[in-house]
Amino acid sequence: MAKFKYVARDSAGVKVEDEIEAPNQAAAVQQLKRNRITVLSITEAKKSLFSFSLGKPKPKASSADLVIFTRQFSTMVEAGLPVVEILDILLEQTDAPGFKIAVTDVRSAVRAGSDLSTAMSKFPNVFNTLYVNLIRAGEASGDLDVILKRLATYLEKNASLRRKIISAMTYPSVSLLLILAITVFLLVFIVPQFEDMFSKLGAELPLPTRMVLAISNTFLYHWYLVVAGVAGFIAFVIISRKHPRGRYMWDQLNLKMPIFGELFQKVALSRFSRTFSTMLRSGVPMLASLEIVASTAGNGVVEEAVMASRDAVRQGESLGSPLSDSPIFPPMVVRMISVGERTGALESLLEKVAEFYDEQVDAAVETLTSIIEPVMIGVMGVVVGFIVIALFMPILEIAQKI
Repeated sequence: MAKFKYVARDSAGVKVEDEIEAPNQAAAVQQLKRNRITVLSITEAKKSLFSFSLGKPKPKASSADLVIFTRQFSTMVEAGLPVVEILDILLEQTDAPGFKIAVTDVRSAVRAGSDLSTAMSKFPNVFNTLYVNLIRAGEASGDLDVILKRLATYLEKNASLRRKIISAMTYPSVSLLLILAITVFLLVFIVPQFEDMFSKLGAELPLPTRMVLAISNTFLYHWYLVVAGVAGFIAFVIISRKHPRGRYMWDQLNLKMPIFGELFQKVALSRFSRTFSTMLRSGVPMLASLEIVASTAGNGVVEEAVMASRDAVRQGESLGSPLSDSPIFPPMVVRMISVGERTGALESLLEKVAEFYDEQVDAAVETLTSIIEPVMIGVMGVVVGFIVIALFMPILEIAQKI
């Protein structure tokens, strides 16, 4: 497919300049004519020799950009504006370079006659599977404005959930880095001064002191081993998370972590319930909804459980039964899903589950913040206290002998 730049007039007589993808120039002109666009001039877009060296940004969007885009899109669709005109307006106020590239190409494809969902599906890093399928459902049902509103609300609540997780993880992460920094400072700058003094004394050192000195020497004289070990561990985590089985094991480990495991479970249940409810409310079939929910779950354990439920539903079984086999889904959630299936109110009950777990996440974040502070202070006290006691033990022993 080649790109062609064209100058034309649309059905309203307004002059437009844009790009279109087509196998050749004749096919490009035919596509534009089918959309009642009168071509004034058209030329093939030449690729710049410096496009690679200039580092053209990749199509991508932050969650905040996508939320604003979707909310404004829904408002303008509800007001009755044509999709191409809406994309023109949104493109003018889009500042992020990567997002601008995606919106520009989507606008060109729609103007050339493509469906909005098909145009968006070319940019999975910007518009994921859930987004594209909801847009497709809106186009098919004629309720694009309603589904865009629903999608904007879903994205806003997901962004809010993400902010809560970041808030919960920030304090312990900063505290842990501070503890590591203080420990390294003591081992590299303070402990070696005591080592010189101990060597002059010539006495046998206690085991804790020998341990601290050995760790200090490792940081001083074999620092490359420490760096290699840290780099190796980071590489192992990254590579193992890219493998399906490794990702599943890490996600399972996250759910079993003390203090944080319960929070991660509540976040996963909230995301599952809201995504599933949004898909069903928008008219996406059950099997397709379950597949999309699994792919966007963000947790391998949830994904495996949802896919098992999808296989069971395909064979004519109920949805709740396979979910009950997974430890991540509490009996309350399974019961509500089973009741929703029987009564035909599954999407509304899932929404209630999502709201319940949103409140639970709020409470868990507050509790976590109050617990983490004394825990981190205790850890810092133990680490620093152990080093200090280890350094003063030989001095105290000598003082006792004297």
